Amino acid sequence: MPGNDDTGWSRWPAPAKLNLFLHVVGRRADGYHELQTVFRLLDFADEVAIRVRADGRIERPVGLAGLAPEQDLVVRAARALRHASGTPLGADIRVDKRIPAGGGLGGGSSDAATVLRALDHLWGLRLGVDRLAAIGLPLGADVPVFVRGRSAWAEGIGDRLVPLDLPPQTYVVLDSAEAVPTGPVFAAPELTRNTPRTTIRSFLEGSATRNDLEPVVRRRHPAVDAALAWLGRFSTARLTGSGGCVFAPVADRAAGERIAAACPSPWRAFIAEACDRSPLLDRLPAAGAGC
Repeated sequence: MPGNDDTGWSRWPAPAKLNLFLHVVGRRADGYHELQTVFRLLDFADEVAIRVRADGRIERPVGLAGLAPEQDLVVRAARALRHASGTPLGADIRVDKRIPAGGGLGGGSSDAATVLRALDHLWGLRLGVDRLAAIGLPLGADVPVFVRGRSAWAEGIGDRLVPLDLPPQTYVVLDSAEAVPTGPVFAAPELTRNTPRTTIRSFLEGSATRNDLEPVVRRRHPAVDAALAWLGRFSTARLTGSGGCVFAPVADRAAGERIAAACPSPWRAFIAEACDRSPLLDRLPAAGAGC
């Protein structure tokens, strides 16, 4: 169960993710893109603190600079859950951010998913994982994978998920210090939108490795291009999602630490271990953990 202090706050992890590959295989009539990807969860995480209120209000005492509460995914997630459940309860929410914003690591979506899972427990709702994933989907296409809490093969807009158990892996993740907005990348006329569909078997055999968004991001964001080139000197470097973070697998943590120690300013590098089961699930009652 999560840690609680004497002021009534409970604390919950919100893990980052990597996209081990990302193919854009089509575009739907509603403008959304059809994707194939693998989400891999990491042990690197934000921490979400929650305190239940009896008055039904959702409050965010401290938030990201320049981000209004109405735009904050954790506030929107709590309000969506309150509306869907009809609960009279509310919550105070704050986030200790470690995951870089705009980095393609899913930090905002993971924070929202943690709010949904934690409040479902704290408010005594027990709505079930499928219902919570459906509530989370309008907040972001990758919210459901964090709600379910498993690394997964994903299709559709990223919402059709098949859990995967993959071999252990250590990664170096490098933050290029440049936030990359997702919308312009997907709207780019040069984006490849007709990559042939692949299969889970092909991915496991190593034939699905590229990120279709990477050429667009590299051309439009020189800092990301430079970060990929630098990290690629040590291992196979890739973009995750559409964001400003890049990653590379390494043999072990010691090898990763050596690379991270050489990371030039203003970039920041950290080491993360894959964890195909979210640490959030270990904080929930067994009956409600799900996957």
